[in-house]
Amino acid sequence: MQKRSLLVAVVISLVMAAGLAGAMLLLDRGDGFKLVGLRGKKVGVVEVSGTITSAAPVIFDLQDFREDDSIKAIVLRVDSPGGGVAASQEIFREVARTAEVKPVVCSMGEVAASGGYYVAAPCTKIMASPGTITGSIGVIASVPDVTDLFGKLGVRMQYVQAGKLKGAGAPGRPLSPDERDMLQQIIDLSHRQFIDDVASARKLDKAKLRAVADGRVILGEAAVGLGLVDETGNFNDAVDLAAELAHIDGQPELIWPADEESSWLGNLVQEQVSTAVRAIADNLQKPRVQYIFNPAAGQR
Repeated sequence: MQKRSLLVAVVISLVMAAGLAGAMLLLDRGDGFKLVGLRGKKVGVVEVSGTITSAAPVIFDLQDFREDDSIKAIVLRVDSPGGGVAASQEIFREVARTAEVKPVVCSMGEVAASGGYYVAAPCTKIMASPGTITGSIGVIASVPDVTDLFGKLGVRMQYVQAGKLKGAGAPGRPLSPDERDMLQQIIDLSHRQFIDDVASARKLDKAKLRAVADGRVILGEAAVGLGLVDETGNFNDAVDLAAELAHIDGQPELIWPADEESSWLGNLVQEQVSTAVRAIADNLQKPRVQYIFNPAAGQR
């Protein structure tokens, strides 16, 4: 009987120990879990990849890492041609807010252009590969005109509206001069906001910045000379720099946010399909103003 009681006690102790260890390794974020390991040398990694259509996931990840005292620095990995104006601006603000609390080092991938550069600008330091495509500080709007297509299909669009500019960008007719002027004003204002934010974040002279803020793409090596990037280097170099800025001795532990869903492959496929369908629908329904590098759309 005593042996049996002893065995039960041992099993209970092991279960409690395992539970405690699990609690130390996993931190509930409310929308998932992230591995935090033992307290100490940790650098969080937040990724901005693909077209920027929503700011929420990146904002939540930055906020989590900012408020986690065990995360001493953050590497923002950007591999994006940009995207929506408002979404890029939202991420910009959150990166700036985070950089006030702890070091944030941007690691640029193949492309970090337009909105992809916008979100990187407020980082403590920016690193890019010599051949990274960056810059593209400009704004573009795509306004579909499918009048000829509708004509061939025998479809004629009819609009009833209040306000002469209400139907701007309707796909069934070309833009009127007033509508084009209105959209150009929006483009110009968005461009000015882009330049103002980059100049402020990077402490650059606006006049010099405007000279290269004409939508041109710039390679990482040249971007260093222009003050848009601090130095060249790859992801591991960015991690080392983040650790140095956070006064971490030795190799830091890298922490990625974890998704709540278990089937990451299924989620990825679903997200890509949804994004593609949404993009097609958006192209046909409304004009889009974007910070995006998109040669296929005729952007310079």
